[in-house]
Amino acid sequence: MTRSAWLRLGLFLLALGIAGTLWTRALTTRGESRVVPYSELLAAVEAGQVTEVLVENERLVAKLKEKSKDDKEQQMLSSRIPNMDERDLLARLQQKGVAFSGRIDRDSYWPAVLSSIFPLVMLFFLFRAMGGLMGGGHAAKPMSFGKSQAKVFDRSKENLSTFADVAGVDEAKGELFEVVNYLKNPQKYLAVGARVPKGVLLVGPPGTGKTLLARAVAGESGVPFFSMSGSEFVEMFVGVGASRVRDLFTQARERAPCIIFIDELDAVGKTRSGGGPFAVNEEREQTLNQLLVEMDGFDASAGIVIMAATNRPEVLDKALLRAGRFDRQVLVDRPDVRGREAILRVHARRLTLEHVDLKVVAQRTPGMVGADLANAVNEAALACARRDGHSVEQRDFEEAIDRIQLGLRKDGRVMNEEERRRVAWHEAGHALVALSVTHSDPVHRVTIIPRSIGALGATLQLPTEDRYLMTGEELRDALVVLMGGRTAEEVVFNDVSTGAQNDLERASELARQMVCRFGMSSLGPQTFGRAGGSTFVSFEERNFSEATAQAIDEEVHRIIDVAHQRAREVLTVKRTTLDAIATELLSKETLERDALDAVVRGVASPAERPAPPFPPVPAPLPTSVPPSVRPS
Repeated sequence: MTRSAWLRLGLFLLALGIAGTLWTRALTTRGESRVVPYSELLAAVEAGQVTEVLVENERLVAKLKEKSKDDKEQQMLSSRIPNMDERDLLARLQQKGVAFSGRIDRDSYWPAVLSSIFPLVMLFFLFRAMGGLMGGGHAAKPMSFGKSQAKVFDRSKENLSTFADVAGVDEAKGELFEVVNYLKNPQKYLAVGARVPKGVLLVGPPGTGKTLLARAVAGESGVPFFSMSGSEFVEMFVGVGASRVRDLFTQARERAPCIIFIDELDAVGKTRSGGGPFAVNEEREQTLNQLLVEMDGFDASAGIVIMAATNRPEVLDKALLRAGRFDRQVLVDRPDVRGREAILRVHARRLTLEHVDLKVVAQRTPGMVGADLANAVNEAALACARRDGHSVEQRDFEEAIDRIQLGLRKDGRVMNEEERRRVAWHEAGHALVALSVTHSDPVHRVTIIPRSIGALGATLQLPTEDRYLMTGEELRDALVVLMGGRTAEEVVFNDVSTGAQNDLERASELARQMVCRFGMSSLGPQTFGRAGGSTFVSFEERNFSEATAQAIDEEVHRIIDVAHQRAREVLTVKRTTLDAIATELLSKETLERDALDAVVRGVASPAERPAPPFPPVPAPLPTSVPPSVRPS
């Protein structure tokens, strides 16, 4: 029976019990009976008005004399007084010649039975009806809290993933091929005395495909796959988590060879407190202890491989990561541009594409993981459906990426003409400076269409490849591009607005990183400050003097000021091109790279030279600097 059927049956029994109780009460009070106090009954006996008394379980029923022939026989009811010796009452009745007898009150039998059994019946039906809210399945049975909640994907399932469904993580797939080969042919390894790792820990940022990779291992090896989240082990009852761990491994041994996969391992595998003064989760620690015992106890030849995934390996207990347990860690990192293109091809297999260059889409999505790229493909399909198209085009992907990175288009947001002109020249300044400096990613699109995240416009640059290192010249050119928008407002309007807030924040942070982290300043090749804190609280530990702090501030100011001056020189020399780009933006609102190049070629003149080079970095401070200036 379903939960709703059990609930309806329980409500029906509740109504039936209430109706039966009311009907029984009605039977016990029918006729001409009158309920009186015990004292009034004694007075009627003394007055000789009572002819017969019937003693029942909980009451006395007295029959009264008829006052005339027309009067009907009347009864007087009175409750018996608990724990009272009634021998005196019986002697008085005998003295007055009143007949008395006793019997079991059948009318009060069923109410007593119902009142004792009915609550138990109702509790049973309510427990069955609400069992699904406590987790369903095993949780609906009182004696099965300790049963494993793992979902089993058997080898007969057809929807299991394979390595063909996983892209962008070739290194991780190569690490796991060995596990697949072991599960397919364990005798090959046992014959030479090799021992395959018992535990494989998948580590990486959220959305990189750790769970999908584990399912692909199960699909490739063709063995049962037990999937369970770390949070499903821990319950409010002490000992339930440890019992579920034992039951999980018992089921796995019965169906070996197989894979046990625990998602979000940090939910149960956090470092134990060690009995300190702070409150501890005793249930979680018992579950972790049982997991450690099971991983150390099952036979390596049984064909059981346990896999787990987490994006916080630093919080895991060291006992989990030692050799013999999770002794192999596989990094599932963010994909590079080729990996992103491969992931896009996997997710785009179900779409009908027309003139779509997925390589360009991959270049436009730096830093995105597999889940983000799947979302981008889905948004592109939705954009195609909104315009009633029959196939997904490049413009749909462009709209999808803009929607993810910048937010929804705010076509209803109306800016006055002065604001539109200021935004147009601001974005034109970014684009022109990016085209003028030597080390800058190519400009892909310039737009002054407002977006929901708060941007009134955007200049999108398309990196040609993933970069893992940046030189000092590249960082300085990036600063010039960041200062281009605010500087264009200065050149054209002789005033600035609040629109450059984000540019200034990014420029200030980059300049401070150049000074304090990268050693790209006149303070020399050294770092200032040290990151500290714990898992929950992080802070910057200051390890330098006040004089050095002042020198750092002055150097940051100098770097930003030089970038500002470079941007101003570029925009002053190329003022004609700047005005042309801004005018075209006011007309079309969005300029792609081809349209932007056409505008620049149409107004370029020999007098417009490239951006002046960044001034040489001053020599490091001499060694004779007083000790108070150096880091302490």
